[in-house]
Amino acid sequence: MSFLIVVCSKCGGLFLGRAEQKTRTCPYCGSKVDLSKAKRLASAENAYEASKILRKLKSDAIQGEKSV
Repeated sequence: MSFLIVVCSKCGGLFLGRAEQKTRTCPYCGSKVDLSKAKRLASAENAYEASKILRKLKSDAIQGEKSV
């Protein structure tokens, strides 16, 4: 089972979705996201790897905000 790291088109939140899912509800704003149309930042072969990538992306985003 592979996983995708996608961006919510409404709020910009980053979250995980299984590659075989069609839609996913954003955990931040509650909007329904079509995974086939969503901006994909990365993919991973398992949930552990996907979570690790997601944490890194979020950490990098926070660091970028602090430096501005």
